[in-house]
Amino acid sequence: MPSSYLEKAKQVIRIESRAIADLEDRIDDQFIAAVEAIYRSPGKVIVTGVGKSGHIGRRIAATLSSTGTPSFFIHAAEACHGDLGGISAEDIVILISNSGETEELINLIPSLKRVGVSIIGLIGNGESMIARKCDIILNTHVDEEACPMGIIPTASTSVTSAMGDALAIALMVKCGFREKDFAGLHPGGSLGRRLLTTVADLMHRGAEIPLMAHDCNMKSILFEMTKKGLGVVGILDGKDHLVGVITDGDLRRGLEKYDDFLQHTARDVMTTSPKKILTSALAIDALHVMEDYAITSIFVFREEADGYPDGIIHIHDILRHGIMS
Repeated sequence: MPSSYLEKAKQVIRIESRAIADLEDRIDDQFIAAVEAIYRSPGKVIVTGVGKSGHIGRRIAATLSSTGTPSFFIHAAEACHGDLGGISAEDIVILISNSGETEELINLIPSLKRVGVSIIGLIGNGESMIARKCDIILNTHVDEEACPMGIIPTASTSVTSAMGDALAIALMVKCGFREKDFAGLHPGGSLGRRLLTTVADLMHRGAEIPLMAHDCNMKSILFEMTKKGLGVVGILDGKDHLVGVITDGDLRRGLEKYDDFLQHTARDVMTTSPKKILTSALAIDALHVMEDYAITSIFVFREEADGYPDGIIHIHDILRHGIMS
């Protein structure tokens, strides 16, 4: 019956939730010591484990690296067969073992001691052999696993993963790690695109910029708008300074206002004081300006005081690049 396994599934969530909640009281002096040791270390963080602990270790190492703490994973068995060469005395090693009696880790510890590294243990048994050999212990003990037999790592892996997250985030705060730092480590992700892509990276330049003089008639303005395909034309005064824009909305309003619309000049139809943005601004900021003023294009300038635009950026240029607000 579905009710039997559905109740068991809910029980798993309850057990794992309680186990993780119990971790809060273990953010203690040992946790502070771990954060300070990693923060002061000039080397890397090497995470190691086997089995399920190894899988969790890979995830913790990846999270540490992505939040500004150089880290990588070494399988404990491989470490004993040559991978120790990648570990120096300046590094920190994190050993992960729920039982604290994992043979591969026990065999590895003497070599780590010879190298002179500091050892942090994410250990479920504080009285174990491995716990006694670690410099710092982060207690990942659970009262029960969530599986019916009580032997499959479930709550223990959730708790270890959560402790690893807590360590990574604490280090991120300690180091003053910012969104822009994260973006620099993830240039291919959406956050990286949002925080690294500037207006200059996406804008149209040179002959692609739709620009016309203020005394041009509306027929020529329509041709320019159609040709450039950005739904807007920038209007220049006699000194080649941008003094206005003509958009689709301006065209509709002009047609309603003037019977001889095509004979009128750009100066008669344009909207004055157009919105501007600098080439150095982030593309996401340009998107926010467009959203705030309900416009689809904005002219770009190298300096605030410049009169002639350096480019133009359309909302589609930003959205096509995968930058969303």
